Amino acid sequence: MKAAMVLLAGAALVCASPLARAADYPSKPITLMIGFAPGGPSDVMARILTKKMEEILKQPWVIENRAGAGGSIAGAAVARALLLATGSLLAINVSLYKNIGYDPEKDFEPIGLIGTQTNVLYLNPSVPAASLGELIAHAKANPGTLSFGSGGNGTPAHLAGELLKLEAKIDITHVPFRGTGPALQAVIGGHVPMAFNPPSPLLPHIQSGTIRALAITTLKRTAVLPEVPTIAESGFPGFEATTWHALVAPAGTPKDVIAMLHRATAATVNDPPVRKALTDLGIDVVGGTPEELRAYVKSEIPKWAEVVRASGAKVD
Repeated sequence: MKAAMVLLAGAALVCASPLARAADYPSKPITLMIGFAPGGPSDVMARILTKKMEEILKQPWVIENRAGAGGSIAGAAVARALLLATGSLLAINVSLYKNIGYDPEKDFEPIGLIGTQTNVLYLNPSVPAASLGELIAHAKANPGTLSFGSGGNGTPAHLAGELLKLEAKIDITHVPFRGTGPALQAVIGGHVPMAFNPPSPLLPHIQSGTIRALAITTLKRTAVLPEVPTIAESGFPGFEATTWHALVAPAGTPKDVIAMLHRATAATVNDPPVRKALTDLGIDVVGGTPEELRAYVKSEIPKWAEVVRASGAKVD
């Protein structure tokens, strides 16, 4: 899932001042800005979370979409506001774009990781590989002849393929499509042999056998495809290439506000109906402290910078 969601709590968040202290926050309705178009997974996720957050924070929420540049337009516009962002916005875009308009480490204060969404490596059934090991052997025996699709250049799915290419030392070519749907149809039709994409739109085709799910990119198996092994357990320990979602605040936000928002976020994602709705959306809830999120962002930025550099991927 690609998402960049920004929470603007009234006029106080539009100006350059950090958030008020916890005793005063939130004192006005909260606008949730999403960095992608309406109707997509990001929009659905926003509505799941805000429904419960309204109960906890005792303020109504308004959802506003501001799409473009992998979420960076929203991030740059409100780098001094609360932000529910993806790994693309906080760790990848800084290497993909010449100028994203914000510093992902300096402009935001971590609150907590929400969850991760895996990418699935799937094949057309005609590809002679029943496991990741067999696919890699096939690629090495036929260098430069295999290609993989994704929903677009610079997306987490694209970079998942580039990371596998680096770690497995195989020569495969990326074919970008305008979204997950076209990439999926290209694999079903045999126009490309395989692709990386989020799981939700793939599930009926995996169940019907029109595509074969070979491996997933999270460290642990995902609840939506528990029978599909991870790349990490298939010979590449530590392999992880997910779409992850995290809540951050403006730099300089008081610690008591961060603590309050962290508690509200933890209560939201641990609410059973919310947790089930996120799982059904293909998101594995993770949680974690602000300190853990800070360390995770810090480790992800150089990791993806190396993948972007090695692959030559750029989006301007």
